[in-house]
Amino acid sequence: MSRQWSARAAAAKAVAGVVTQKRSLSTTLPQATNTLEPADRALAQEISYGVLRHFFQLQAISKKLLKRPFKSKDGDLHALVLGGIYQLHFMRTPHHAVISESVNAARIMRKEWARGVVNAVLRRFQREQEELMQAGSDTPVVKYNHPSWIIEQIRKGWPDEWEQILLNNNQRPPMTLRINQQRVSRDDYLQKLDGAGIEATADPNSAVAINLAKGVPVSRLPDFEAGESSVQDCAPQQAAILLGAQPNERVLDACAAPGGKTAHILEETPGIGEVVAVDNKGDRLERLEENMGRLGLTVTAIKGDLSGQQWWDGNHFDRILVDAPCSATGVIRRNPDIKLLRRKEDIRGLVKVQCAILESCWGMLRQGGSLLYATCSVFPEENEEQIQSFLARHANATIIPIKMEWGRATGAGRQLLPGDHGMDGFYYAHLLKQSSASEEGG
Repeated sequence: MSRQWSARAAAAKAVAGVVTQKRSLSTTLPQATNTLEPADRALAQEISYGVLRHFFQLQAISKKLLKRPFKSKDGDLHALVLGGIYQLHFMRTPHHAVISESVNAARIMRKEWARGVVNAVLRRFQREQEELMQAGSDTPVVKYNHPSWIIEQIRKGWPDEWEQILLNNNQRPPMTLRINQQRVSRDDYLQKLDGAGIEATADPNSAVAINLAKGVPVSRLPDFEAGESSVQDCAPQQAAILLGAQPNERVLDACAAPGGKTAHILEETPGIGEVVAVDNKGDRLERLEENMGRLGLTVTAIKGDLSGQQWWDGNHFDRILVDAPCSATGVIRRNPDIKLLRRKEDIRGLVKVQCAILESCWGMLRQGGSLLYATCSVFPEENEEQIQSFLARHANATIIPIKMEWGRATGAGRQLLPGDHGMDGFYYAHLLKQSSASEEGG
């Protein structure tokens, strides 16, 4: 008997890693699918993302179907059942194939004893689908497919938009490219995409953004390895645009890895003096340097703790981008595992870290320089409240108004909510450092 891993078994393994081991899908999915053929890898990805996107609804349905829950050691079997339910309801795969392949996956996972359970559960769902899809739908957690604490936080922060935010979080995101304008024009790259049979349109919110009608593997993108394009949503593309680095300036990209914004800063500004990219994780810095190599860009990469200045050489920066660690609640549509991995108690710690990084970076910014603060969060305490608190502590910090058509003004900064103009959820605030006799330590 072949022990070859199947797409459904791989998806179950990847999802179980998220649910039971609290590991990110970006870690578990590549590990689970590394031996699969491209088509099977794509199917495993579709199932994994789909299950996590609809997790709370699928969980409620599985409780109705299972006479007794699986033991914790069999989290992969539970994930297999969730994957089967997802395929039967949300995908166009023939039902007989879903059921037979899911049963086969239990055997591949060396859990022969569960084949009958998987078969019975999925067949019952097939028969009673209409009724079962209503399971728990009267509760907000199941209705919106978010944990209750995230629903409460978003409702508190955005009382008029909360429901739309939650609904948008559960949508599939577009695949957006950033064109390396030092190597190719957007118009020329659109022609290359057309020649490759990839339908695409220019995004009006960035001069170098292209939206694909349908996601494709990067291996299909024309001259991707030659550095002509990168995959990046239009919301983070605003960072380099707003930072506005000029030739001969020294720029710090704080919390830079894996380097999408770093690369865009360099692509936007030929003749820039130096870009210093700092991150506290060595493996992520390796990815940053790989990305720079593919794009033909030069950066000074440093491993360091940005809440302190031990790594700093004492030379001030003209501009600083603080891409702060955050709850990532603005990018749930791209990373549905956030709904299971993030905890309410994480937020206080994140706010504290953001504050420390802001204070440290402010001290490394020259007078007359500017700092752009960015998060991919929708929580006001990480965004507007964080910046208002910083302004109250620093007399030499003033706001540079962000005059853009996207998003909404929040006072000190500007907030994109998930789905606004087709973009991810992001917050930006731009600060100017003026001279102030009353400022201490700056």
